[in-house]
Amino acid sequence: MMVYVDADACPVKEQIYRAAARHGAPVTVVANGPMRVPAAGVALVRVGAEPDAADDWIAARVAPGDLVVTADIPLAARALAAGAACLDFRGGEFTPRRIGDALAERELHRYLRDLGELPGGPAAFAPRDRSRFASKIDATLNRLLRAGR
Repeated sequence: MMVYVDADACPVKEQIYRAAARHGAPVTVVANGPMRVPAAGVALVRVGAEPDAADDWIAARVAPGDLVVTADIPLAARALAAGAACLDFRGGEFTPRRIGDALAERELHRYLRDLGELPGGPAAFAPRDRSRFASKIDATLNRLLRAGR
């Protein structure tokens, strides 16, 4: 099991590092730019500055039993298609059953923003989001470890 982190805008990296260390899971942080990561159990992969370089790198390597942490819905769809589990930064889990709806909603929001009909963006990241994520990653890593035995 590997934990892949789409890291450039990830606000929960510390929670990922702690949970992965507790469960003995290696972490690969994929980013477009420089980033500090812990020396033990965490690898940093820097990819090019192209818009989807990190997503493409992760999607090419993810395998069944892995965990991908991302807010990018198309990357989540690719990870699920590869048999991986996938969490967003707020502790939501992308599932094969719901990913089609998430992709459609993303496209609808893009269309409405282009028309000027959808103001603003997502709600500000809150402490309760961080807490929910910490609980969810622990539960997900437990589930993946049990399934891999």
